[in-house]
Amino acid sequence: MKNKFYTDWDLERIKESRRENDYRSPFQIDRDRIIHSSEFRRLQGKTQVFLPGEYDFYRTRLTHSIEVAQIGRSICNYLLHSQSDFLTADYFIDPDLVESICLAHDLGHPPFGHAGERTINTLMRRYGGFEGNAQTLRLITEIFYRAEESRRGMNPTRAFLDGILKYKAQFKDFKNPENHFTYNDQKRYIEFVFGKKNSVKEFQSSNHLNKFRSIECQIMDWADDTAYAVNDLVDSISGGFITIAKVVQWQKENSLSEYQNEIIDEMIEWMKSDKFKPKFGMQIGDFVKACSLKKRKTFLDKLTNRYRLELKIAKPILEKAELYKRISVELVFRSPQLHQMEYKGKYMIEKMFRLFEENYVTKNGKLKLLPDFTDRIIRMEKSKSLRARLVCDQIAGMTDSYAMRTYRRLFDPDYSSIADLV
Repeated sequence: MKNKFYTDWDLERIKESRRENDYRSPFQIDRDRIIHSSEFRRLQGKTQVFLPGEYDFYRTRLTHSIEVAQIGRSICNYLLHSQSDFLTADYFIDPDLVESICLAHDLGHPPFGHAGERTINTLMRRYGGFEGNAQTLRLITEIFYRAEESRRGMNPTRAFLDGILKYKAQFKDFKNPENHFTYNDQKRYIEFVFGKKNSVKEFQSSNHLNKFRSIECQIMDWADDTAYAVNDLVDSISGGFITIAKVVQWQKENSLSEYQNEIIDEMIEWMKSDKFKPKFGMQIGDFVKACSLKKRKTFLDKLTNRYRLELKIAKPILEKAELYKRISVELVFRSPQLHQMEYKGKYMIEKMFRLFEENYVTKNGKLKLLPDFTDRIIRMEKSKSLRARLVCDQIAGMTDSYAMRTYRRLFDPDYSSIADLV
């Protein structure tokens, strides 16, 4: 049975596809390309909250992305069964599409978590900035596959490409933005998503443009928030970063509502037993069931149904998610242990970028400091900004451990030998 929710316009790819008679749907093809990519595998070595490898129980970017995908599919299924005024058996939000978007949502994140993202953005500011979501877009559209002398994207469907775009405004639309932008040369992909006859001029401001998201993107965003709010909190408790004593003290030091205090008291009771993990795990189901749909009218409604619906979250659950995230930020992300790790990551990224920038961007250095393929395509590029972007691609694509090894090989006299490269 054909899903009438999607139109041929949603299924259109950036370039005409020669694939015919595939047993998979276009969205399943997009999902499979993500799962079998090296970019997806690298997420196993990238920081979610804590550095990969320190312990074996907590989440990496890869396990986080898998959890987000599962939550995204669950939201689709729940909405189909609970929102009969909006969805039917032949008119529904495709869970394969949402899964692929969720699996891809963190592909562009660099090593060392958000600290690494901030650091690279500062270093790349003169060349157009760096943003994790924009880098995901770049991977999907331009550098997913490698040929002998070039790279190319995975040629995604419009619906998939639109789904990963949490932000559509460009770097140049803001003054030295810290995040929430696409790169200036990605305008053509925004135009593809909207269609050539439509324009970003429809929006009052860049912030309004950034908030204009397809229903699949909205589901991915809430699934991401759910996994982040609940599971990162569990990892922090398991790792000893959040203790009962710290939570009690934090509760005393902050002015909280009666409802917020009830949430904290509930958390403390869970933490007193060994069953806090399943107790927190049950919250995911509550976060899924907090979803509902609301109709809206947009300028794209004649082309697609993907903007006709708005995802609404029940206020108590939304408040609980915000409180969970606030606790993680103030007790974990602002802890001296995490700041020390972030400083170390920032220091290593800065040192490597400055060296690569001097050798490949500002000067035509003779040293071959990057892998053969990357060295070759950078030297073929005449534009300084594009050479810097290629250096950025290399660093952003590193896992945490690979970045640390590269740093030590470049700057630690006692580490490595030429035999390591044979």
